[in-house]
Amino acid sequence: MRFALPPSAEKHHWSGLVRLCRFQYPQEIPGVSVIQFLRQALSARKGVDLSVLELRLATMDWMKRLGMDSSFVDRYLNEGFSGGEKKRNEIFQMAMLEPRLAILDETDSGLDIDALKVVARGVNRQRAPHRAILLITHYQRLLGYVEPDRVHVLQGGRIIESGDKDLALELERRGYGALGDAA
Repeated sequence: MRFALPPSAEKHHWSGLVRLCRFQYPQEIPGVSVIQFLRQALSARKGVDLSVLELRLATMDWMKRLGMDSSFVDRYLNEGFSGGEKKRNEIFQMAMLEPRLAILDETDSGLDIDALKVVARGVNRQRAPHRAILLITHYQRLLGYVEPDRVHVLQGGRIIESGDKDLALELERRGYGALGDAA
């Protein structure tokens, strides 16, 4: 069953929701620097034209927290970034844009343990009662650093099992076959 709102209600329903969706393999955008991207996104979000100087000052704290060099914001978006830099950039953007809903698709993909810890710290610092974070992963490893409120197992576009962090531990130990016929 699909729930649909009438067009006028749909527009009103989503109008106050800022969404952030991140992908397993973020795309490179040559010619657009990280700071330019953030300036445009924040200006659209807040309805205020931010100066580059204001934005640079605002970014310094998060870059330090995520172990990013201050010159990072002058680089073109994801161009030539290592896997860890792309993931740090995603978390950095999430911190700066302060979305109410963030969807992080396989944020742990391809990260070494040090980068994984940095990304996890960034995700944990973004947790807030007014923010939902949907963290998509195939492995329990990330959940050792980011404790989930709920764990859901999806198959064929449907949730087939739900639980707390113990469900993820059980899947790691026994595999998806432990779910029986549903998996």
